[in-house]
Amino acid sequence: MASLTIISPCNSSSSSLSSSSSSLFAGSSLSHKTVGYNQSRSRTCASNSFKCNLPQPVDIGNGKPTVPIVNERTLPKFLESARMETSVNRNGGKLKVFSGTANPALSQEIAWYMGLELGKINIKRFADGEIYVQLQESVRGCDVYLVQSTCPPANENLMELLIMVDACRRASAKNITVTQGRESIAAKLVANLITEAGANRVLACDLHSGQSMGYFDIPVDHVHCQSVILDYLASKTISSDDLVVVSPDVGGVARARSFAKKLSDAPLAIVDKRRHGHNVAEVMNLIGDVKGKVAVMVDDMIDTAGTIAKGAALLHQEGAREVYACCSHAVFSPPAIDRLSSGLFQEVIITNTLPVAEKNYFPQLTVLSVANLLGETIWRVHDDCSVSSIFQ
Repeated sequence: MASLTIISPCNSSSSSLSSSSSSLFAGSSLSHKTVGYNQSRSRTCASNSFKCNLPQPVDIGNGKPTVPIVNERTLPKFLESARMETSVNRNGGKLKVFSGTANPALSQEIAWYMGLELGKINIKRFADGEIYVQLQESVRGCDVYLVQSTCPPANENLMELLIMVDACRRASAKNITVTQGRESIAAKLVANLITEAGANRVLACDLHSGQSMGYFDIPVDHVHCQSVILDYLASKTISSDDLVVVSPDVGGVARARSFAKKLSDAPLAIVDKRRHGHNVAEVMNLIGDVKGKVAVMVDDMIDTAGTIAKGAALLHQEGAREVYACCSHAVFSPPAIDRLSSGLFQEVIITNTLPVAEKNYFPQLTVLSVANLLGETIWRVHDDCSVSSIFQ
């Protein structure tokens, strides 16, 4: 079976960045600010600066990868607080986290990080495919967080999420927050449906600030996956002089530029793809210099991998030494796996916002967990503390 590397969130016992790898982040904003809490997790927020330790690979037994178990003792430094020295003891009964059926592994990791048990909920489908949702514990007066990735089958998972929101509203939940694993699906119609179903807030996990915030009439907090991927790239022995960040298309330039700034303000290259007419082959041009460099391609999601694979082929033609692909959402619709495992990429780095089926594992794939970021974001929203300070 093809091998897969799954990286757990940063382990508190792991060593700090080496001088060679940390040189990528000289003068960058990788050093995260975090909210300080006392042992009772009071609402007084103080800023302290920490650097995240490196994640360590998880052992793979019997040739099968295992999703890392995240608990109170395996936390990144920049998310640690005095809370972790004691059990969660304030307002614990007023905060509940429920999982949909789309990505239960991520939901469980979030609950472990927070020191909570997932809420009891019964979700099933009738013979005709109709979705049935029943809360099996009281949520009256509680702050409820629903974790559901809108991954394939996206329509069913979205409908399941809407029914979960409606069930919590009818059960008199005080606040309902939707945690989405794929921000790009939140179009105007979806935004209206989530709002009308009764949700009070949305947490959207993405690589960079998306456009969905303008669609909603309720607060939207973006949980950026950049820090998780940046920390992992810092563990690579790549000199900052050899690095170039590449946008696979013109539309992703802002995302790639933001990524490059955090990599010691690395140079930027852009793949310019143009079609001069109907039934005319695409003409691809490269803006920037990649000869002899390690190219890191950054995108929000990989669906069929057509754009990013063609871009990688162009980078090799222009003399790139190695090509890495980074994205937050791995949809992996056919023939994505064939394209990604064809030898164009040194490594394909994704996060676990969407579950990856075992049949889609391939040797170059690395999965990073965002459970700590989502768990800490939930705590900060619940405590009325800053969310943006995590990423600044």
